[in-house]
Formats: sequence, structure tokens, C-alpha cells
Amino acid sequence: MKAYYDSDASLDVLKDKKIAVLGFGSQGHAHSLNLKESGMNVVVGLRKDGNSWKKATDLGMNVMEIAEASKWADVVMVLLPDQDQKRVYDEQISSNLKDGNTLVFAHGFNIHYKQIVPSDKINVMMIAPKSPGHLVRRTYREGNGVPCLIAIHNDYSGNTKEMALAWAKGIGGTKAGVIETNFKNETETDLFGEQAVLCGGSADLIKAGFEVLTEAGYPEELAYFEVMHEMKLIVDLYYEGGLSRMNYSVSDTAEYGGYVVGPKVINAESKEAMRAALKRVQDGSFAKEFVDEVNGDKVNMNRLRKENSEHPIEVIGKKLRSMMSWVKNKNDED
Repeated sequence: MKAYYDSDASLDVLKDKKIAVLGFGSQGHAHSLNLKESGMNVVVGLRKDGNSWKKATDLGMNVMEIAEASKWADVVMVLLPDQDQKRVYDEQISSNLKDGNTLVFAHGFNIHYKQIVPSDKINVMMIAPKSPGHLVRRTYREGNGVPCLIAIHNDYSGNTKEMALAWAKGIGGTKAGVIETNFKNETETDLFGEQAVLCGGSADLIKAGFEVLTEAGYPEELAYFEVMHEMKLIVDLYYEGGLSRMNYSVSDTAEYGGYVVGPKVINAESKEAMRAALKRVQDGSFAKEFVDEVNGDKVNMNRLRKENSEHPIEVIGKKLRSMMSWVKNKNDED
């Protein structure tokens, strides 16, 4: 896959555009502030009574209500939660878009699963930084950036890819490298990664390890440190240099034990469960389940959240983290 860098993109294609970024959360604040500081004409679209309105204005952003911002702009980026995008699009965005406008996303869920179906006279593109928004903002301010994905779903104007690269450059992404993909591949790999490895797989592996140790009679504190606290040390090594860097950095005992025991824990049965999860992402079953869950007032999700928060590893973890002055941590109740 080809990577695009600063020399492959020009900000000029967006310089004469009016840009609205809808949402001012993790990604929204980073995109809007970075683009503004790159010389773009940007407003933030928010609910008038929302918590982010004052925050955005205090940071020097021009703020409008979502419908007004969508009508004003040539380019509209939707950075609202996946579950809110369809409703807001139907009620406040769609009727305010004009032929030739550009609709932008940072994740393909609503386009790929046809929750949102824009007119074929609207450009539709994606710019997806591969990091949380606070790192998009921090690295930009440091003169760097984070890798980004771009994708073009509809190219009515004939220059949508150039606009996507310009946007990526405006937030710092072309300093790190930008890779072109499509909405389908971004959405399906992202959901699978979250469910099977990053959020679901790793969390349940940690909880299972904690339960095995404590059920065998070991103190909760020791179990927490072994399966939760030290996970960051390992993940940082993965991030810096992959599996080889991790194995180089740990003891020979840890390396050998990992080689021989890891495949027994994450085995053929685990891989089959991963394939089943991927199939549900590919055929839209998970998307339907999620949309139905949200429309049903998140009854199951709220139950699962409560159960997770009450797991013993969360109880002891909260106590132990309060002792770690070096851990920069939001209040556990956030």
C-alpha cells in the first residue's frame, strides 16, 4: 500500500472552503484546532446547550449549532458517536447539504452499513487518524503527526482524494504517513480489532488471568499487578518494535514461557471464535445488534457496564491506582 507524505498533499485545495467539524470530543477538538492552526476556515458544530460549547469557544473556535454549521459549510466532518450520527444526519445535516458539498467521517460505520446514505452529488471521504484525538493534537503541536487512513466513498467533484490528503496534512498526518483504503476495509478491520483483540479480547484475557490466580489463593494485589498493571509495559514494547522487541526486552524465562504457553491459551478454538466475530462484522449482524441495542435504550449494554465495573479486578485496581502518584489517571468515575 502506498504511503503519502507532506510533498504529496497541498493545503490549497481546502484553503477556500468553509469547514464545519461536528463534535468537540477526542477527535473533534483535535481536527478543528489543528485545521484552524493550519490556516483553514473552521467552525465547530454543537448542541447549543451541550457541555462542549463553552470549551470550544474558550479555545478560540467559532461555534454554531449543528444545522447552522452544516448549512454554512462546504465541507462537513461528522465526529459524533456512531450511534448518534444517523439521527443527527437525518434531522440536522442532510437537508442543509448542497450539491458538490463534501461529507467527511473518521470511521466508516454509518456509511458502510448504510445507516447514512448521502446523495450521489455529495463527495464522501474519510480521514481516520490511527490514534486517540489527544495524540493527534499533541503531536501536531510538537511539529509532528500520527499516521492516518483516507478513503473515498463518492467523488462527485473529481478532487475528493486531494481534499482528503489536504485534510490529513492539515491535522499533521502526512508527516507520519497516510495510507489509502476504503470504507469497507477500514470499518470491518476496526470493529474486528476492537472486539477480538484490543477491547474485548485483551479485557477478557486480563479478567480470566486475574480470576485464575485469585481462585488459586493468590492475593488480589499480586494478581492485579501481574495481569493488569504490567500489561502497559508489554504493550509499550509492542508499540515500539513489535513482537520481537517485546521478546528481546523481557527475560529468557518470560520469552520461553510465552512461546510455549501462549498458543495453548489462545488456540485453535480462540481463532475460530475470532473468525465468527469477523463474519458477524462482515455480514452486518454486529452492526444491526448494536443499532438495535442503542435504539432499545442500551439495556444490555448498561447491564454489561455495571457487571464490568463491579468485577473484583476493577475494585482492587481502583484502590491500587490511588497509591500510584505517577499514574496520570482520570477519576475512575469518569
